Amino acid sequence: MNPNKFSLKSRFGSFRFAMRGLLSLLENEHNSRIHLVAAIVAIGLGIIFKLNHYEWSLLIIVTGIVFLTELLNSSIESLADLIDPEWNELIMKAKDYGAAAVLISAIVAIVVGGLIFIPKLSDLV
Repeated sequence: MNPNKFSLKSRFGSFRFAMRGLLSLLENEHNSRIHLVAAIVAIGLGIIFKLNHYEWSLLIIVTGIVFLTELLNSSIESLADLIDPEWNELIMKAKDYGAAAVLISAIVAIVVGGLIFIPKLSDLV
């Protein structure tokens, strides 16, 4: 069997690896669970307030970016710990950059969520 040959079976198998990574993230990274709860709340509010297609698109994009940066940050941390489990200035810098990326994506998601939901919530008052 040619390992470079395209097959649907191998493509579906790659989804299994991706799901394993996502479940591992949620199991091992506490902040990812906070992001998941925030995403569930945002989706719930989106359903309640009947968001339009543009609002849903923005919500999905920023939610995806938050999970993407969390996954990349966790990947960097895991590889860095494997390379040098002792304190290392350059590794610490890489980890700090990854954490900053997650922070920025979370702040952007909060701002977008605020722009979408604050006007809708203020209409209720």
